[in-house]
Amino acid sequence: MMPSLFMQRLDGWTRASMPMTLTLVMVVLNVVPLRLPDYAPLAPGFVLMAAFYWTVHRPDLMRPWAMFAIGLLDDVLSGTPLGVNALILLFVHWMIMSQHKAFRGQSFVVVWLGFAMVALGAKLLLAVIVPLVGYGLLDPLVLLVQYALTVALYPPIAFVMGRAQRALLPAP
Repeated sequence: MMPSLFMQRLDGWTRASMPMTLTLVMVVLNVVPLRLPDYAPLAPGFVLMAAFYWTVHRPDLMRPWAMFAIGLLDDVLSGTPLGVNALILLFVHWMIMSQHKAFRGQSFVVVWLGFAMVALGAKLLLAVIVPLVGYGLLDPLVLLVQYALTVALYPPIAFVMGRAQRALLPAP
């Protein structure tokens, strides 16, 4: 009887940690060196995509502390000034939670448009914060390409996250 209860709790905890785990996988994917010329500065925001998806669809499993921890890890692994991505992910979490009712039950196109607006806010915040911490101005063209790639690649990433959600998580 005891092992069964333990296994049920372990299963529940493992399933509940899945959004954070998949977002951490995106952090690693974000920093893996690819042999594509000029990819690194133009890389899409995979972490932002995952953080947005899980905060919209399972806010009970993607808390602010998780966003902060994921952002700090992203800062450490990517060489970004410590706290920048953590602050941006907290901003994203706040933006989504403040408008959560607007996202709930909407079509994918509406959620995608919401993602485009939140991603724009995140890129603008990045453009303001990075010079303030002494890392110089960011190239607006690079930010624009990153933004466009991030918004364009959100649908397939959301599809994968949605499949994982349906397969592994009970309805909230």
